[in-house]
Amino acid sequence: MNKKEQYVAAIDIGTTKIVAIVGKKNENGKIEILGLSKALSKGVKRGVVLNIEETVNAIHTTVEDVQKRSGILFSEVFVGIAGQHIKSMKNRGYIMREAYDDEIKKEEVFKLIEDMHKIHIDIGEEIIHVIPQNFIVDNETGVKSPIGMCGRRLEANFHIVIGQVAAAKNIEKCIRKANLTVKDMILEPLASSDAVLTDDEKEAGVVLVDIGGGTTDVAVYYDNIIRHTAVIPFGGNVVTKDIKEGCAILQRHAEQLKIQYGSALGDIAPEDKVVSIPGISGREPKEISFKSLAYIIQSRMEEIIDAVNFEIQNSGYADKLAAGVVITGGGAMLKHLPQLMKFKTAMDVRIGFPNEHLAGTAKNEINQPMYATSVGLIMRGFEYLETYKKTFNAGSSEEYIKPKSVVVEKHETEDQEEETFVSPVQEEEKISLTDKIKTMLSRMFEIEDQPITNNK
Repeated sequence: MNKKEQYVAAIDIGTTKIVAIVGKKNENGKIEILGLSKALSKGVKRGVVLNIEETVNAIHTTVEDVQKRSGILFSEVFVGIAGQHIKSMKNRGYIMREAYDDEIKKEEVFKLIEDMHKIHIDIGEEIIHVIPQNFIVDNETGVKSPIGMCGRRLEANFHIVIGQVAAAKNIEKCIRKANLTVKDMILEPLASSDAVLTDDEKEAGVVLVDIGGGTTDVAVYYDNIIRHTAVIPFGGNVVTKDIKEGCAILQRHAEQLKIQYGSALGDIAPEDKVVSIPGISGREPKEISFKSLAYIIQSRMEEIIDAVNFEIQNSGYADKLAAGVVITGGGAMLKHLPQLMKFKTAMDVRIGFPNEHLAGTAKNEINQPMYATSVGLIMRGFEYLETYKKTFNAGSSEEYIKPKSVVVEKHETEDQEEETFVSPVQEEEKISLTDKIKTMLSRMFEIEDQPITNNK
């Protein structure tokens, strides 16, 4: 195996699904997805973990499955975070340098970024991301990368993403109980943006709208810089709930109706078509017209688009978005949604597929809007490692072996002869699998992190 080959693993904890994914970069710099697995998410509501046990079980299921499929054993993961508690703000910081003629080094830029982590925020909140928008060197504005320049005063404008400590800690706890470690937490709209937006769109000005099950994530870009982020606390699930209540049917039938026959435009839905839904517990079947179904969906989607419109106006870049809107996420597959979005926002609209930076045989299988965040997390993972020069390896197929000294309870899983995990309850009593992997890796690769640290 090539010693330099690097793997990155990520987990997308969504309201409707939990996805585990592992990938690598090929020689052309494109991402190859080696394995992907998804499980039903029951312990998450509106992007926030409410049931630790349910979420841990789903993570366990997907991680075991993706390790089997890819043959890669990993212990560290990048994780997405979203939810109603996410908010963003702008700030400016500066440092005075000792000498004019010394070149600005990467360490000084990191120091400026780390200083932003010390700004005052409300109790119970923490800073998730500090994103430099542009730099100023001795009053010279519009500098995108100051490294190598000379000057006395280094300033920067920052986009700062803030979330609740409790929400982040609950995500970390779920990952830890699944015998994994969080390498970094990434805001989901930023990950989705990386996966589906082109560089030209980011330069011209674009809004990414990621419609998930429980939340709708918004990210506004202009001149290749992130200008605004927001998380709207409702998504596809509220549409399903409206269909369930409006048609007086079961949740699963409402979801099926939405996916198979739903439309976001009531006016163009056929009047003469109906669909028959089985009656509850042997009752008479119920007939629902396509038109009434479409009007139920349209009214709720208009509410979501109005909230998106508010965020676009709030960003201050509403009149500069030449590339319009890109919609992604599972909700983007709703029929006629691009037309409704175009009508309501008066902007160009396209559906975003995460194939922009993908390569390899799995490209077509993964090229669905619902996997935009998952693919983006892998991309952000590689970007994180390159930025901070951190070394991280998920492992290789040669390492996917049974750790001999780890004891497993007999009731664990049917596949226990194939793979062995330490249960969270016994974590402190037995040698953790994570430690074993790290020891194994450190022997195989002589890896040392750079002294630069990221205080997140």
